[in-house]
Amino acid sequence: MKKFLYALVAVALAGAACGSSDDSEAGAAESAGGGTETITLIVNPWSASRLNVEVAKNIIENQLGNPVEIVEVDENDAMFTGMADGSLDAVLEIWPSGVTDAETAYFDEGTVERLGELGAVGKIGWFVPRYVLDENPALATWEGFKDPANAALFATAETGDQGRFLGTDPSYSQYDEQIIDNLELPLQVQFSGSEPATVAEVDSRVAAGEPIVLYWWTPTAAVAKYDLVNVALPAYNDACGASAAAGDGGVDCDYPEDVIFKAGSAKLKDKDPAVFSFLEKFTITTDDQLEMLPAMEIDGEDPAKVAADWVAAHEDTWKAWLS
Repeated sequence: MKKFLYALVAVALAGAACGSSDDSEAGAAESAGGGTETITLIVNPWSASRLNVEVAKNIIENQLGNPVEIVEVDENDAMFTGMADGSLDAVLEIWPSGVTDAETAYFDEGTVERLGELGAVGKIGWFVPRYVLDENPALATWEGFKDPANAALFATAETGDQGRFLGTDPSYSQYDEQIIDNLELPLQVQFSGSEPATVAEVDSRVAAGEPIVLYWWTPTAAVAKYDLVNVALPAYNDACGASAAAGDGGVDCDYPEDVIFKAGSAKLKDKDPAVFSFLEKFTITTDDQLEMLPAMEIDGEDPAKVAADWVAAHEDTWKAWLS
C-alpha cells in the first residue's frame, strides 16, 4: 500500500511539473522519440545508482511518454553484453576504476557508446571511524596496519590474529585482497554481502565504539553520519591502474578518483532518438546525490519517492535535458 501511495505521489508531482511546462516543447519531445518504446535502464546494487535511475525513469515516463523498465544487474560483463545486443538500453553510473580491458572493447568496437559524464565524482577507498584514529593515529595510513598489534585491533573469531577488513557486495569492483597481499598486511577480507549489510555492521560497531576498517566510498550519506575517514593508501599511478584493468593481480595502490560516466547501447539511438538525447544531457552532480541519499539511506524512504521529490524541486534543471 505504501508503494502504491508513493507511486500516486510521483505521478502527481510529475504531472504538475509537466502542466507548468510549455505544451509545444513537450509535444515536440514526444514526437521526436515516439514515446512508445520501452526503455530498459540498468540499476547496480548501490543507493546512488538506484536514485539516478529513478530520476531518469520519472522524467522519461512523464515527459517523453516511454514506459521504463528497471533491470537490476551486477557491475559485471553482463551489463555490457546486454547493452551490446540491445536487450539493455543504458546504465547511468559507471566508475572508471572498475572498467576492465574486456569491457573497454565494447566501446572500441562501437556496440556500447559513452553518453558523457554523469556529473558526480566518486572515491572508493579504505575507511575507519574517526574515533579509531583518535585512539591510534598511526592507522591514518596503510603503514600503520603493517604492525600486527594494530591490525589485531580489528580481529574477529573468524580471522584469528589477523585483522578483519570488511568488504561489501563481492560483485563490486574491488581490489582489497590484492592490495593486502601485495603490501603484505596482516589483514583478511570478509564480505558483508551487500551495501545494507555493511551499513548495519558499521552502525552496530560505531554505536559500541568498536574498531572497524572497511571498503567504502563517497558520495554516501554514511560517511557523514558515521564520521568515516579515508585511510591513505599508496598513491594511485597509471601502472597500478593498468594492472587493475588487465586483472593481473598486481594492484598495490589506492583507488583513483572516479569521474563517473554514463553508457548506452549503440542501438538506442535508432530505437528512440529523443531518449538517447535526453540521457546524453542527463546530469546528476555529487551535490544532487548528497541531497537525495540521506532520505533513502538514513530515513529509509522509497527511492522512487525521493526521486519524485527531487524532480519536483528541480524543474529548471531537468527541463534543459529535454531541449
